[in-house]
Amino acid sequence: MGTLISTKYAAWQRECDERFQRLKANEEELNRIFIGIYGLQDELSPEVEDKDVTVRRADLQREVKSLISYAVGCFFGRYSVDCEGLCYAGGEWDASKYKTIIPDPDNVIPICDDDYFEDDLTARVVDFVRKVYGEDTLEENLKFIASALAGKGDSPREVIRNYLLTGFYADHCKIYQKRPIYWLFSSGKKHGFKALVYMHRWCTPIMPIIGCAIFSFTAKSSAPTLSPC
Repeated sequence: MGTLISTKYAAWQRECDERFQRLKANEEELNRIFIGIYGLQDELSPEVEDKDVTVRRADLQREVKSLISYAVGCFFGRYSVDCEGLCYAGGEWDASKYKTIIPDPDNVIPICDDDYFEDDLTARVVDFVRKVYGEDTLEENLKFIASALAGKGDSPREVIRNYLLTGFYADHCKIYQKRPIYWLFSSGKKHGFKALVYMHRWCTPIMPIIGCAIFSFTAKSSAPTLSPC
């Protein structure tokens, strides 16, 4: 039986809230102790505002975007659902770490404004949700993700596609402070075709692979033609 992401999020939210309240209480108790030691009861309050507590509460949109970012890491082999922590950031590649989600062999993942490729980023995210959380909860989980993203689209898949096409990379650059580990190739402002590559798996043949993907995209998004790839 599949797992609902909403259930997982609710449990995570409770855990974060408990940790937040526990830390807030500890910080206020320390404040009381030091205020008492220095006799500052009439000048200072031990109370701590929520915004000053040094851990964060759960935030639905942030957590869903983090899940998508983790999934992208799995597609490139940076992470794996089969082992904890960082799996690959350069060095020797260990294929035995990847069983549930197999990383893209070419290190080039297209992002398109429609389903021109069976393995573009949107299709991969959907497949990730299916494999990790189950087929029978897939549609409900996609609805939950789309609702959290609160983006444009007539269906959950469209909302997810639009986020991947126009929002994901901007969020990625913010997280990595404009030093992204995924590099974006783009056809321009109309967002027709984009592709991501993982910098730690960069190799010489990548540019021809991207060129092949662009040729295939052009063929599929306009008049049918034969692709040399």
